[in-house]
Amino acid sequence: MGVTELVGEILTLVMIALALGMDAFSLGLGMGMIKLRLKQIFYIGITIGLFHFIMPLLGIWIGRFISFHFSGIATYIGGALLLLLGIQMVISSFSTGSAQDRLITPIGFGLFLFALSVSLDSFSVGLSLGIFGARVLLAIFLFGFFSMILAWAGLILGRKVQHWLGSYGEALGGSILFACGLKLLLPI
Repeated sequence: MGVTELVGEILTLVMIALALGMDAFSLGLGMGMIKLRLKQIFYIGITIGLFHFIMPLLGIWIGRFISFHFSGIATYIGGALLLLLGIQMVISSFSTGSAQDRLITPIGFGLFLFALSVSLDSFSVGLSLGIFGARVLLAIFLFGFFSMILAWAGLILGRKVQHWLGSYGEALGGSILFACGLKLLLPI
């Protein structure tokens, strides 16, 4: 492989990583409208980065053995999880209960579900990269790194916007997550 081909492959992987990271940014923007502490934002970003490292790796390994048709299932699961999270955020924004009453919060198992829903698209990308034989370590490092950085940016921006919007911020955040879930389930 020549230098030109190597640079082309790296640029392609960076563009894919940015695209996956923008998804994490937009979802982080929605999740950031919940009142989060900076420590929580830090852990959420790390977790999303780790999932964007693990899920494409799994996808690459499976993609080397399974046909491309399996990727549609991951998209539907991710869309359903985002719909559930979005609906729950909108409902809880209008309820008088505490934040601890939420079904899904960005803590513990809720953080696991959120990171999983954000990273399922990277699993699908990993499937296709596995089929085409991309550089595994470079791809998963770039996916994890850009997703973590862009998730932090979205969470911090969402936190700032939440202060301006008050109680409507969480409803807006839930609407963003709901719309992202619909986009995955109903590709246009």
